[in-house]
Amino acid sequence: MASIVKRKKKFSVVYTYIDENGNKRQRWETFETNAEAKKRKAQVEFEQENGTFIIPTAKTVNDLLDEYVSIYGVNTWALSTYESRQSILSNYVRPIIGDMKLEDVTPRVMDKYYRDLLKVKAVSSQYVKARTEYVTPRTVKEVHRVLRNAFNQAVKWELIARNPVEHATLPKAEYKEREIWTAETLMKALDLCDDEILKLAINLAFSCSLRMGELLGLTWDCVDISSESIEQGRASIFVEKELQRVNRSTMEALNEKDIMFKFPSVFASGHTALILKTPKTKTSVRKVFLPKTVAEMLIARKAAIEELKELFGDEFYDYDLVFCSTNGRPLEGQIINRGFNKLIEENGLPKVVFHSLRHSSITYKLKLNGGDMKAVQGDSGHAQVKMVADVYSHIIDDDRRLNAERLEEAFYSGNKEKEQVTPTEPETPPQSDQELLLSLLQKPGVAELLKTLAKTL
Repeated sequence: MASIVKRKKKFSVVYTYIDENGNKRQRWETFETNAEAKKRKAQVEFEQENGTFIIPTAKTVNDLLDEYVSIYGVNTWALSTYESRQSILSNYVRPIIGDMKLEDVTPRVMDKYYRDLLKVKAVSSQYVKARTEYVTPRTVKEVHRVLRNAFNQAVKWELIARNPVEHATLPKAEYKEREIWTAETLMKALDLCDDEILKLAINLAFSCSLRMGELLGLTWDCVDISSESIEQGRASIFVEKELQRVNRSTMEALNEKDIMFKFPSVFASGHTALILKTPKTKTSVRKVFLPKTVAEMLIARKAAIEELKELFGDEFYDYDLVFCSTNGRPLEGQIINRGFNKLIEENGLPKVVFHSLRHSSITYKLKLNGGDMKAVQGDSGHAQVKMVADVYSHIIDDDRRLNAERLEEAFYSGNKEKEQVTPTEPETPPQSDQELLLSLLQKPGVAELLKTLAKTL
């Protein structure tokens, strides 16, 4: 039997085992949360009862990673996290330092390893082509994050005395601000878009700050577009799941954790499956209010689907999805991305990725509500307000700069002796971003979406 002991703010799983020499020993494994500790306790007890328990005894980096994934990763990672970190380990860690003994891993070794990584060819994933020829400092940072955590576990398992990764020097990564569309460009794109499904996707992503998976996983039972709700300004969507394609091996490794529904595979021999899963974090589960214009678009979409049901009859696969093909099967992100990129190329619009609409949404909501990050966090589903502040602080900085200018005009300049000079022609001061946005809102028919969006905040 294992037990859980709370030490300060952490939780330790304590259990006994028989070592290779037949001696009875005790081991403490420490976790950040009680939930993680409970999972490990249950795993230890189950494996001990079934005679499958193996005490962590890693000698090499590969040994450690095997135990790290099977003990820690399986219990704590979500499906997408599991796949991305397994990819990082198999592409950039195991082939390079996997055979290295744990005692040979030092901060100096890690410094050199991170520098050398920048000369390694970037590997394309199963779904996404590598955007650069070589590994970027940003990818090195992701490698560091995984290894730091793995070696922390090694310390907890008493395999090593201290973490050699903790204080390694990382190559500097320059943060590149994501390009987004202005309100004018967004309205132009919507005017030019003749694909009703894509137009709805753009409007929902922008007005509700949705991620692609959340958008495509939206079902009608989570949409409130009744006449009463629209009239009272309470029309809304409830984000509680997301669409994702995952490897079947990942689902098996995680015992189908977080999976709410598996769509039947079109091809029996497929290595992947399309699923509906629980969202990224607990805060990702949220209610987002709809602008009236977007609510009415959803009404039209629902009517169109009902027509498709009548047309296809029994051949229509009714999964209750808002975004589906003509026969009811789910739409994947690549379909939306392909249509979005085509819209940009054919009309000479500024090149952005579809996810940028979420960033545009958060940017303009911050401008419209005067920088209320808590309200925006409720819509965006960020785990912490700090995450909003870290990414979008420049928006607030603009408003703070304007505050300084207004204070100068209202207080300091008013107390200075002014010369009585009759000006010839007053100069028109340049408009700030906020003033430009307000001028847009005053133009009838140009930014109706933004007007209704502001009312829902």
